[in-house]
Amino acid sequence: MKKVKKELVVTCEKGKCRLALLEDDEVAEVYLEKPRRKSIVGNIYVGRITTVLPGMSAAFVDVGVGKNALLYLQDLVLMEDGSHVRPRRIGKALNQNDTIVVQVTKDPMSGKGARLTTYISLPGRMMVYMPQSKRSGVSRRLPERERERLRKLQREIKPAEGSTITRTAAQKARKKDLQRDLDNLLRQWDETKKKIAEAKPPALVYAEPDLAVRVVRDTLSRDFKSVFVDSKTEYGRIKDYLNRSAPDLMDRVQLYKEKEEKERLFARYNVDKAIEAALRRKVGLPSGGHIVIDEAEALTAIDVNTGSYTGKKSLEDTVVKTNLEAAVEVVRQLRLRDIGGIIVIDFIDMENPENRAKVLETLETELDRDRTKSQIVTLSRLGLVEMTRKNVTEGLADIMGRTCPRCEGRGLVFDDKTT
Repeated sequence: MKKVKKELVVTCEKGKCRLALLEDDEVAEVYLEKPRRKSIVGNIYVGRITTVLPGMSAAFVDVGVGKNALLYLQDLVLMEDGSHVRPRRIGKALNQNDTIVVQVTKDPMSGKGARLTTYISLPGRMMVYMPQSKRSGVSRRLPERERERLRKLQREIKPAEGSTITRTAAQKARKKDLQRDLDNLLRQWDETKKKIAEAKPPALVYAEPDLAVRVVRDTLSRDFKSVFVDSKTEYGRIKDYLNRSAPDLMDRVQLYKEKEEKERLFARYNVDKAIEAALRRKVGLPSGGHIVIDEAEALTAIDVNTGSYTGKKSLEDTVVKTNLEAAVEVVRQLRLRDIGGIIVIDFIDMENPENRAKVLETLETELDRDRTKSQIVTLSRLGLVEMTRKNVTEGLADIMGRTCPRCEGRGLVFDDKTT
């Protein structure tokens, strides 16, 4: 895969920040939060069991964020005789009014409460510390030779308790870089344990950092060219975080002075235009075709059409070119809109199995750029691809708007002559 030029732009107003990740000068991802509701993914709470549901193998937990959160049996790990075990039945493991330490893995969405786990993990820039685990690992996105080198370093700095995952950002990292990151995480965990011991449920005992620092932590690496920030306050916070976690990347961060540049930061990088386009149902393709994106509650359907593109050789060539362009654009839109859950892509029918394989390969290659975990089912003879993309927070459309109360999201205007 060719090297991609990466940049991060951060714009803040009235204490709220918006961020955009650019790849080769195009907006690839946008990070926003609702004005009055921050994401709680990653937060750790001391909660109280309100209801145990054996028929669902789940329990409702009050963590103090409004609607009760949901803890499934598969996400439950308990301490027994000094070791961690997974109970077989939730009714025997938990009781109403029990106190429990949980971490949020999914924000409240579509009227549903947050999703929880008792399997705690603290993310750093290069490493993730898991106090209850005994198995360490290294990101599979890294080349095998680099993974082996990092495994060796990982064994050398192994913590006395728990285990670690070495993240993709650790590529080419030195032992002292990993040790510094791990020391910060161990210090965070010690502070969290003290709060847990003193907490009365429901109580927040560990909070993820604000959006800007969180995105910098999770995305910034040595292959980034720059990070532009238009707020002195946020610029200071980001520099302070990098000074503690990655001093070698501090020179990437630059303060953008709007008065001197005479242009807003997002306008200069066409971020606002990209967001506006991402809210449209129809997206054009380079050759004249287009894709249509319909987000429903259960799944997202994406339809591929040749549109005005008629091709020059044969129908199969026209279809293949349109599908290849669509595969690239679909992944771009999934990232930009942060669409998660079940996704069905209706590519145009292709007769040649080799062409179907080529389209699927292009889709998989583009998904390699996406940090969010996804899984593809093989492209069918009908041109349908079924895939899933991890759904952690609300997507762009949900954050920036709300369902129309009159048509309930159907976009339907009744005809006066038939009603």
